[in-house]
Amino acid sequence: MIRVKICGITSCEDAWAAVEAGADALGFIFVKGTPRYIEPEAAAAIAAQMPPFVATVGVFIDRTPEEIDRIMSATGISLAQLHGNESPAECQRLRVPFVKAIRVQGEYDLEALRTYPQARAFLLDTYAADRPGGTGRTFPWEIAVKAVRQARVILSGGLTPDNVALAVAQVRPYAVDVCSGVEAHPGRKDHRRVREFIEQARKADAR
Repeated sequence: MIRVKICGITSCEDAWAAVEAGADALGFIFVKGTPRYIEPEAAAAIAAQMPPFVATVGVFIDRTPEEIDRIMSATGISLAQLHGNESPAECQRLRVPFVKAIRVQGEYDLEALRTYPQARAFLLDTYAADRPGGTGRTFPWEIAVKAVRQARVILSGGLTPDNVALAVAQVRPYAVDVCSGVEAHPGRKDHRRVREFIEQARKADAR
């Protein structure tokens, strides 16, 4: 069954709405200056209330392995998601499991799949020069189809309740990840759209 991650969680209310709708994972963004940033102490308080078997993910950009390990330990979050220019050597120094994000411009970006052998999965997101994520735009999914043949892929980038079924049917990824596509406004979720997103992803996966 396809996994669904709801990213950019900033409140306990949104976290519970995602879990009750069937989310498998919740993402907390530890990138200061972004509209979905959450303080580690607040993330820890939310994560501590979540039921077992719901994964918690910390999103980082170009933090040192030591900083990432410290925040992960303090929050109790179980998986790191790396969206910056972290080198394979830096990733090997991490004491926590990680997912490496790839900002896709073209098929040549898939070379990174062989560069990070310790990554648990690869999140494919849309490249934008002015921001590291949350673009609200898709990239050519045929690139993701090729990636699925090589690695465990989490599909992201411009997904919404309106297009996630098509994305799942076309790509057949391990998981889908959504942030802005289910928001009422940056940092707060639209609970109806969260439910619709998960329902559409699961229906497409079952077909």
